[in-house]
Amino acid sequence: MILYVNGDSHAAAAEAVNSYAWAFDDGQYWNRGKEPHPDNNAVSFGRCLADHLGYDYVNHSQAGCSNARIIRTTRNWLDQQDNFEGIFVLLQWTTWEREEWWHNGEDLQVNASGQDHVPEELKVRYKNFIIGVDWPKAEQQAHSDIWQFHQELKLNKIKHLMFNGNNHFEQSPQLDWGNSYMGPYQKSLTFNTILRKNGFKTVDPNSWHFGADAHCFWGKFLLQYINNHNLLSE
Repeated sequence: MILYVNGDSHAAAAEAVNSYAWAFDDGQYWNRGKEPHPDNNAVSFGRCLADHLGYDYVNHSQAGCSNARIIRTTRNWLDQQDNFEGIFVLLQWTTWEREEWWHNGEDLQVNASGQDHVPEELKVRYKNFIIGVDWPKAEQQAHSDIWQFHQELKLNKIKHLMFNGNNHFEQSPQLDWGNSYMGPYQKSLTFNTILRKNGFKTVDPNSWHFGADAHCFWGKFLLQYINNHNLLSE
């Protein structure tokens, strides 16, 4: 049995026990690239949930990534599996405006913060991207992409649960996701909102990231949701 997790820095448990977001931020893990730092991953909500379920744990989350990357890498991993029996997919969606750009054979994950480091030849494109972000359009595109991927998972009878990190759909048509998407249209059911309402604070006032105690709580929260809706037996 495998719990497969994908998402952004929340699912990567960035800063949960140390200040690192990516493995290579720590010199001893330079060769592991932008994987979640092992110390943080060990206390992530995914690890907590996998332990409660007694499942093996795979986490392909990447801090700062786009929903396009989450879908692409999840699909690639699933394509490598012999069958989908015993697999449960847990996806945490990131902010709608993030994009994935291919450049010189590698993917670049960009957002509208204006703080991304891009190659010199992409700086004008990045500046124009920030200026031209159309939030309603970005939301609609994300809604469509995620819906299509949800349908793909259903068609292949892959058990899954999805939830939002910070954003929720505000201007998109409300579709029937069954119980496989927790609160897609409700701000009150985002990861960030629920943790704050339950008294958890970020590791730093200037950070969006939570500590190990919050991750443990969220892992148990997800377990209760999964059990209440019989997602493992569907």
